[in-house]
Amino acid sequence: MGLWRSWRRSRVRKSIRYFGIFPSRADVRYWDIEQQPLWKKCPTVSKRELPQTDLFREEAAHLFHAGEQKPDFAKPPVNEPRESEQFLMQAPPGNPLLLPHTLQELLSKDSVQVELIPEKKGLFLKHVEYEVSSKRFKCSVYRRYNDFVVFHEMLLQKFPYRMVPALPPKRMLGADREFIESRRRALKRFINLVARHPPFSEDVLLKLFLSFSGSDVQNKLRELVQGVGDEFLTCRLATQAKDFLPADIQAQFAASRELIRNIYNSFYKLRDRAERIASRAIDNASDLLIFGKELSALGSDTTPLPSWAALNNSTWGTLKQALKGLSVEFALLADKAVQQGKQEENDVVEKLNLFLDLLQSYKDLCERHEKGVLHKHQRALHKYSMMKKQMMSATVQNKEPESVEQLESRIVEQENAILTMELRNYFSLYCLHQETQLIHIYLPLTSHILGAFVNSQIQGHKEMSKVWNELKPKLSCLFVGSSNMPTPPLSPPDGNFFSN
Repeated sequence: MGLWRSWRRSRVRKSIRYFGIFPSRADVRYWDIEQQPLWKKCPTVSKRELPQTDLFREEAAHLFHAGEQKPDFAKPPVNEPRESEQFLMQAPPGNPLLLPHTLQELLSKDSVQVELIPEKKGLFLKHVEYEVSSKRFKCSVYRRYNDFVVFHEMLLQKFPYRMVPALPPKRMLGADREFIESRRRALKRFINLVARHPPFSEDVLLKLFLSFSGSDVQNKLRELVQGVGDEFLTCRLATQAKDFLPADIQAQFAASRELIRNIYNSFYKLRDRAERIASRAIDNASDLLIFGKELSALGSDTTPLPSWAALNNSTWGTLKQALKGLSVEFALLADKAVQQGKQEENDVVEKLNLFLDLLQSYKDLCERHEKGVLHKHQRALHKYSMMKKQMMSATVQNKEPESVEQLESRIVEQENAILTMELRNYFSLYCLHQETQLIHIYLPLTSHILGAFVNSQIQGHKEMSKVWNELKPKLSCLFVGSSNMPTPPLSPPDGNFFSN
């Protein structure tokens, strides 16, 4: 242990590692204690960006007790709250962790339409193109499904700690009209969620995708991301994310995840019922149309009347004429039912699907956080522990100096990797906190959905009631009395319909 501590002290005497975030990459550099502090030399690095982990404090303490000057790690006094705690307790205006947006502000950022254009035949297969029109950029561009795929990949590469909505699946062969329309709706939901997401809406990727009219949009998207790095490398607050997080961020994250999981399950069931209601309206329209056609067929029957029924010839002729004319009203009723079903699909089901897509993207983000940053951090710590054991063994066994030096270098690199993973973990939690806020900003969409559902029911029943009321007087000719004069239809009392 004495040899190990001596080696560690020599490493700290030579350098103190810190992280400077530059436009293109995260650079790990060294700062000689006897030289000028680098935060004075590099304007991109602030004093607060120096790592303040227990690993560095322990090594600095060894130097201090050995009589050397202790580096300034800005450690707070014991009896005073830390700067980050003061910041959280005061909660000053302008906290970058808090999103100032409202639902109306997000919805007004842009409205993007995605429409199918006529199919074009390729060399072997047909392919589908979409006309994507942005209200914000006031332009329309043509995109294929693969363009959406590349755009989605670049978003994930640049914003790995944000909610990137999933794309609908790609179907190679046998894509029918129903599948193509379903995919068009899903692509429309995807691009609108992206266009209204605060970080995405201000990024050049979105502007290029919605406004570039060239034929090589996929290469242009890749060029924008190439060599730039992800949001952690470009965000000026990335290394300070821990200072803005609440102390119980892990507990809050677990509670929020459970709440959003329950919300997702409930909205999934609501969407399922809304789809069934809209489907019943369309089925009702089909039944009404067939009902009217059968009445028309009955009224158009040209089968001769038997001689023994000649006494009622005039009655049957009048009934046939009346039945034949009713098909028009039933066709109108069917049309109104179809309109109601489509309105429920567009205003209710699609809004529920939009919110479900957002909730699903949050669930995917949580999985990426656990299987990505946390998993890599744990692997880095395990690897570092193994290297320390190897170093101890090599020192005790007096191995070759070259092999020991190589192991030292590997340990230093691994420590740098661990610090990077720690910073990324805090930044990932920082982004998760903001994405959770975004989910809650979208929650009032529930009132919009319920309002659209109630309005569609009121409007649909009102229009159909009007047609039914117009149809009622035309039924009078179906009821002929003994004096051969039409009488209004009678509604027998309940339970007396089959009585003598």
